[in-house]
Amino acid sequence: MTPNQQNHSKVKRFAVIGNPVAHSKSPQIHAAFAKQTGIQLQYDLLPTPIEAFESVVERFFAEGGSGLNVTVPFKERAWTMAQGGLTERARVAGAVNTLWWGDARLHGCNTDGVGLLADLHRLGVDVKGHDVLLLGAGGAARGACAPLLEAGCTRLHIVNRTEQRATELHQHIARELPHYAARLSSGGLNQAQGRWPIVINATSSSISQAAPNLPGMQYMPGALAYDMFYAAHDTAFLQAAKAAGADRTADGLGMLVGQAAAGFAIWHGVTPEIEPVLTMLRAQLSHS
Repeated sequence: MTPNQQNHSKVKRFAVIGNPVAHSKSPQIHAAFAKQTGIQLQYDLLPTPIEAFESVVERFFAEGGSGLNVTVPFKERAWTMAQGGLTERARVAGAVNTLWWGDARLHGCNTDGVGLLADLHRLGVDVKGHDVLLLGAGGAARGACAPLLEAGCTRLHIVNRTEQRATELHQHIARELPHYAARLSSGGLNQAQGRWPIVINATSSSISQAAPNLPGMQYMPGALAYDMFYAAHDTAFLQAAKAAGADRTADGLGMLVGQAAAGFAIWHGVTPEIEPVLTMLRAQLSHS
């Protein structure tokens, strides 16, 4: 083996796995974190057929891969795969967005909620003492529930197009965190009625440039509408929120960088700075 090959073999391999995944900013984010911290790594896109998720993950780690970020639609299946090595945060969420191999087993964590709360803090928004309406019941929503409750929201109302999914998530969180059960409620999108100070879109509707239909839902004065999805321009959800009277809107680019930073810290033991990477990505989006 040549010296160059030896050096290359020491570079740890990471990737983001999803379907679709071509649009992902994760390789760019982790490259920026690596440069910032002086860590050498290889980070790739890993597009995966829906039916092949488990076999692709197994092969990635069998071939020496060090860590995977998991995105739509695989977060709940990643949780199932990592049952023997879940962090408390992942166990409660019922979804995993960060995988790594260690001590002869697969480990999983969920950093979505950490990224969301960090971004809300950056925006000057405190959920403590406020009701929160959460749209969606998939992997992204699952990661947000416990952190929002722990941050002190007075009520977390989960609504979803398929009401049963919202009910199942409600019951799962209530079972895992019984001391917060009284603050939880759920229903279909038609049960989002009322006036809300904070509305968070965790559905994938913005990917298809659609906004959830929310009959009877109103924004309180000064309310925030937050979309976990991000784009160069306002998403369909944010456009609808502005039209419905939301005074403040924000997309999920800051959450994306925040959850990536938390995952980077798990993998490498060092927490990178979020702001310079967020500024770089926002500038790129504005010119796209």
